Amino acid sequence: MSALGLLLVLIGAALVAAEAHVPSHGALGTGAVLSMAAGIALLILGAGGATGVAVAAALGVTVAGGAWVYVLVRKALAARRMAVRTDLVGHVGVIRAAPEPVGQVFVDGELWRARVWELEEDGRKPLATGDPVVVEHVNGLTLTVRPAEEWEVAQW
Repeated sequence: MSALGLLLVLIGAALVAAEAHVPSHGALGTGAVLSMAAGIALLILGAGGATGVAVAAALGVTVAGGAWVYVLVRKALAARRMAVRTDLVGHVGVIRAAPEPVGQVFVDGELWRARVWELEEDGRKPLATGDPVVVEHVNGLTLTVRPAEEWEVAQW
């Protein structure tokens, strides 16, 4: 019984880690809470603890974990309702990861996904980390950027 309890606690811990990285909106977290509660109850019973203690421990884990899942789901849903900023056009930023084809740009204190604006082929060198860029377009959470001119960097 102790081996099964330990296995359930480990599965619960793995589900907690997965919930942090996968947008499951609480499904993995709920499974984690139930798995950990059952595992802790089995571990207590396997160690010779009283049934009442095992049930109380399982209920405590269930209540604490349930509160955690509730807060997690509320925060995830609130983040989905947030408006995307579109007032970035014309702002100057700095390349953090070269766009090949998608990289990262730091603009106005925020890190964004970015693509290179390629309307004309002018033979410029590819963008590298630290190069200044200007935002030309916002599409969801991805910015389209072009290399900044000297006068734009001076205004920045």
